[in-house]
Amino acid sequence: MLISPWVDLKQRLADFPEGQQLGRICVGKVDLRARPSANSQSVGVLYEDMVIVWLRQVIGEAPGLALSRRWVETPDGFVYAPSVQPVKNLPNKPVLDLRQTSLGKGMWVEVTVPYVDFYLHNPPARSPWLQENDRPRLYYSQVLWVDDIKQTDDGRTLYRINELYGTYGDVFWADAEAFRPLTEEDMTPIHPGVPDKQVVVDVNHQVLSCYEGKEEVYFCRISSGAKWDYLGEAVDNWATPVGSHYIWRKLISVHMAGGTNASGYDLPGISWTSLFVGDGVAIHSTFWHNDFGTPRSHGCVNASPEDARWIFRWTEPTVPYDPGDVTVQMFQSTVVKVIEA
Repeated sequence: MLISPWVDLKQRLADFPEGQQLGRICVGKVDLRARPSANSQSVGVLYEDMVIVWLRQVIGEAPGLALSRRWVETPDGFVYAPSVQPVKNLPNKPVLDLRQTSLGKGMWVEVTVPYVDFYLHNPPARSPWLQENDRPRLYYSQVLWVDDIKQTDDGRTLYRINELYGTYGDVFWADAEAFRPLTEEDMTPIHPGVPDKQVVVDVNHQVLSCYEGKEEVYFCRISSGAKWDYLGEAVDNWATPVGSHYIWRKLISVHMAGGTNASGYDLPGISWTSLFVGDGVAIHSTFWHNDFGTPRSHGCVNASPEDARWIFRWTEPTVPYDPGDVTVQMFQSTVVKVIEA
């Protein structure tokens, strides 16, 4: 049902379980339960990055003060859904030649396997997340920039990953089979030119709606600014700012970092990012939790990869493949209205 996450960094992709839908444990440790309840008997323990077969999602009992009642049914028991990232295992045929862009040779790629190990091209590590992680990985749905390709003596193809925006300067190599090259079609605008587009984020109900005039054309659950810190104490400084804001910058992928110590974060490859307040408040894809419907971010609007991609393609301005980054002046983009309904 699951595999150990500890594999040699320079080996081929891990052998993941077979299944149309898989799940990656995205917390340090979680119990496998006999029923969808934290009060049910524990029938096993799962650790971070173990990969399970995801049979279906069911409604059970929310543990403690948690809000979500969602559980994932596996062949051997139930796992609390917010602790499991939905993933697939879709290896790819490596690309051997890179296209020419205004940024030099390169391409955008998306991780399509549960995780892939990598090693640094230019040690020592500069980014805090690498300095504190002795087994660094990239995870399903992350989007990054590839600027070089090489073949190993044993016939493997490796991509050189070099983040374009927000990077600390770390460059690394990873197995090419883990990445799907993105195309212009992946960025094709949805309903371009439609007037009066508006994104409405309801922080009380933890949902997001996209409107064209008065017609709602998209709806999803999100996670906005956390109301409690890592110690369980109430906080106000992580709240998603209420009011009407214009999207001022959009990036296919960006390295995000902020905060300090236990309350900080440092995350590469944050995809489908639409900034709308200050220097860092954005709607963006999220791979490190599956707790949508619960406020838990540092002010941003966390969305699933599928939802974040749709919102990115629908909102104005549109973003071309090259360079994958657009900045606009106020009043020339889609409004993001954050409300407390």
